[in-house]
Amino acid sequence: MSDLSSEETEEAETDLGEYDGERNSEGERHGRGKAHLPNGDTYDGEYEHGFRSGQGTYRFRNGACYTGEYLQNKKHGQGIFFYPDGSKYEGDWVNDQRHGYGVYTYANGDTYTGEWFNHNRHGQGIYVYKDTGSKYVGGWVNGSQEGEAELIHLNHRFKGKFLNGKPVGHGKYVFDIGCEQHGEYIQSEQDKGEGEEEEEPSLLVAPKWKASEITKLTLWTPYGENAPSPREASLVATAAAAVEERASAAVTEEEKMPSISVTDESAEGRDDEPSLHELSSEVFSPARNAGEEDEGRREEEENKDQEDQGTNSLEDKEDESKEAD
Repeated sequence: MSDLSSEETEEAETDLGEYDGERNSEGERHGRGKAHLPNGDTYDGEYEHGFRSGQGTYRFRNGACYTGEYLQNKKHGQGIFFYPDGSKYEGDWVNDQRHGYGVYTYANGDTYTGEWFNHNRHGQGIYVYKDTGSKYVGGWVNGSQEGEAELIHLNHRFKGKFLNGKPVGHGKYVFDIGCEQHGEYIQSEQDKGEGEEEEEPSLLVAPKWKASEITKLTLWTPYGENAPSPREASLVATAAAAVEERASAAVTEEEKMPSISVTDESAEGRDDEPSLHELSSEVFSPARNAGEEDEGRREEEENKDQEDQGTNSLEDKEDESKEAD
C-alpha cells in the first residue's frame, strides 16, 4: 500500500503557481478554477477563500490522481485515489487520511473492503486473495488481522481468533464434507542453541495447530463448545479415525505456511494453507451410518421372530403325537 507521506501529499498552493479561474472580491481563489503548481502537480476543481474545497481532481506529477471532495486543501469526504503502482482506494476520507468505510484494490488484484481508521484497516473487514480465491472475514487492528474471524477456502474454512495476522488459541476447521476438526493453535518459542546466553528475548515462531477431536457440524461458539452427546459421538466414531489420519496430514503441511498477516505497506500477504481435496464425501455420513444400524436391528428382530415361530410349531407337533399315542 502506498505511503501517505510520499504519494498523497499535495502542494499547499494558496497563491502558488499559475491559476485560471474565479476569484472573490478579496482576490482569493474562490469558485471554479484550474491551477498548475510549481512542483508539477495540477488541480482542477472548486475553491473557497483560497483553499481547495468542494469537488475537484488533483493530479500528481508521479502519475497518482485523486478525484473527490476537499476541505481546506485536504481530502475530506468521498473520493477515489489512484496510485502509481496501479492500486486504488475508493471510500471515505477525513483530514487527508483513509477513514471510515472504503475499498482498496491492490496492484496484485487483492481487495480489502471494510472499515478504516487513521489511514489503516481497522474494525471489521474482508480481505480477498485474488490468486487463491480465499478470503479473511473478521477483525482488524491498525492494519493487521486481529480478533474473531473466518479464513475461508475453496472446500474448508478456519474459525477462530487472530493476533498480529496469525491464528491463536482455540478454533476449528470446518470441512464441506460435513465434519469439523477442533483444536488450538499453540505459540511456541524458538529453541536456543547450547551455550547461548539469554541476552535477548526468545524469538517467537509460527503457532502450531494441535487437533483435539472431530465432530459433526456444529454452530460456531468461539468462547467454547459443548462436547457432543454419546449418541452423536457414536455416529462419527467410524469416520473419526479415517478423517483424523487424513486431516492431520493436511494440517501438518499447514504448519509450514507463512504468516497471513497483511500490512498496509506491502499488501503481499498470501494464504498458502493447503486445501483438503482428498477428503471425500464418503468419509463422513452420519445419516447413512444410522440407517445401516436401524436396518441391521430390523433384520435381527425378523430372524428372531422366525426362530420363535419354528420352535412353537415343533412343540405343537410333539403334543399332537403324544395325544395320538
